[in-house]
Amino acid sequence: MDKQKILIVDDDENIAELISLYLMKEFFETAIASDGEEALKLFKSFGPDLVLLDLMLPIIDGYGVCREIRKQSNVPIIMLSAKGEVFDKVLGLELGADDYMMKPFDSKELVARVKAVLRRTSAAPAVKEEAPPAPAAAGECVSYTDLTVNLNNYSVIYMGHSLDMPPKELELLYFLASSPNRVYTREQLLENIWGYDYSGDTRTVDVHIKRLREKIHDHREWKLSTVWGVGYKFEVRQ
Repeated sequence: MDKQKILIVDDDENIAELISLYLMKEFFETAIASDGEEALKLFKSFGPDLVLLDLMLPIIDGYGVCREIRKQSNVPIIMLSAKGEVFDKVLGLELGADDYMMKPFDSKELVARVKAVLRRTSAAPAVKEEAPPAPAAAGECVSYTDLTVNLNNYSVIYMGHSLDMPPKELELLYFLASSPNRVYTREQLLENIWGYDYSGDTRTVDVHIKRLREKIHDHREWKLSTVWGVGYKFEVRQ
């Protein structure tokens, strides 16, 4: 079985080498880029399964690298930064990052998050492509009027058209839509979709819901609803 590839993008050589060592001990193959321009070149030649992306980079910063990668691929991205402002987290997530870690971080936590993100996205195609509206196997697809979410091939058909959607957004939509009218707290959604503790950073869920609402608008028969003070639900109107 081929090793999964991790692209590490960090201008601090010591940190990058240390991360590489942690991951190689877990049988990952790694490559290191020290600036944004090199990162984009390596992304094409190395073909990583996941990108660890520092925000503060020479030439092209992490936000710019993330934006460019998302134009061509849904490969999972974990952003790394010493900056802890909520603004940075939200912007990174809005650009399409799957996770966000603040430095300094524990090596075991980093490896756990890498494995969790890869596990959650392993069934999703990395390269953007039009998903055929083929019928899905029972239990892996939910359908409503003008909306079908297929977890088999990670496709969303909305109003008769295929929507381009990163894995985490699709999984969140599928999870909510597969239990109509059930209210989930942000903490429950973090646990079920991301698979590990986000240390109370529930803004992650809010950002993903916001992105879903920009793509999928309220329907006469269903909608993504906010239950104030509690969380979210996929509301189906009787």
